[in-house]
Amino acid sequence: MTDVAARPREQPAVQVRRYSGTNVVVSESIDGIGPGRAATDGLVWIDIEAPDAALLAQLGARFGLHPLALEDALEPGQRAKLERYPTHSFLVAYSAELAEIDLFIGPTWLITVRERSTDAHVWNCETGRNRFERVAAGERNIGRLVHALLDDIVDEYFTKLDAYEDRIEALEDAVFEEGSDERAVQENLFGLRRDLVHFRRKVVPLRDVLNSLLRGEVAGVSGDALLLLQDVYDHLLRVVETIDSHRELMGNAVDAHLAIVSNQMNDVMKRMTSWGAILLGATLVAGIYGMNFQHMPELGWEYGYVWALGLMGAITCVGFWYFRKRDWL
Repeated sequence: MTDVAARPREQPAVQVRRYSGTNVVVSESIDGIGPGRAATDGLVWIDIEAPDAALLAQLGARFGLHPLALEDALEPGQRAKLERYPTHSFLVAYSAELAEIDLFIGPTWLITVRERSTDAHVWNCETGRNRFERVAAGERNIGRLVHALLDDIVDEYFTKLDAYEDRIEALEDAVFEEGSDERAVQENLFGLRRDLVHFRRKVVPLRDVLNSLLRGEVAGVSGDALLLLQDVYDHLLRVVETIDSHRELMGNAVDAHLAIVSNQMNDVMKRMTSWGAILLGATLVAGIYGMNFQHMPELGWEYGYVWALGLMGAITCVGFWYFRKRDWL
């Protein structure tokens, strides 16, 4: 097992929010924070951006976080999942920009760990936080907080899917556009399809996570929160269906592009074949009259040269007319 205290990272940004009735106390220190204090103060939310091992190890000791969950929080690229431990649950989700979000869920406390994505993007939890703080003071519990954050995450997926749809439409136009760079179109098609596959791989497992939450497997997530999470689950199903629809459109676009390239190649081959057949007759006449035999008809004929040229021209014109009529030229 990896020692979480031995993995240095950049200085994390920490925000502690204590919810007690209508009061919200915000600080940037975890001093005095623990499960007992959280139960006394109401609800405690600790939000960490770009965490380091030392801070997580400190929180792990105070809240009794399982070492396996701490290790997963420090290892990027985890699959979206929900794991249950004796004193808390550990949830992994991904933002629309595929930044990892880890949630340690206790009965009266929540620790969110917001990782940076490969392009240094960090999920902004402000919308989810504002949504939760608009809830009536008497309804502020861990279930409503988890719902507010997951609802915001899933809502952002629709914005990302709209951007993917715009890219698909642009590529579909490029596929049928005259004079488009076929190599660039092909690279963009396969690049977008790869992005969709990667996005689906990160998003779809969240469906199982929500199923587990809806079955009441997490302490503190119950009552009205389950009804609200059902709506989030329905939204996620729409997201998955849209992703699969986009992937199907991408497959059709790729097939259309390959068909167009194949048709263009066939057109080129028809033209080359037509010109080859047209020139074959003239080449045959030239080859016959180019043979070095002493006794050949028309060899001493005064108009033999003109006759040969005329015959080659006639064969070429007839061949051109024939293939042009068949739309091969």
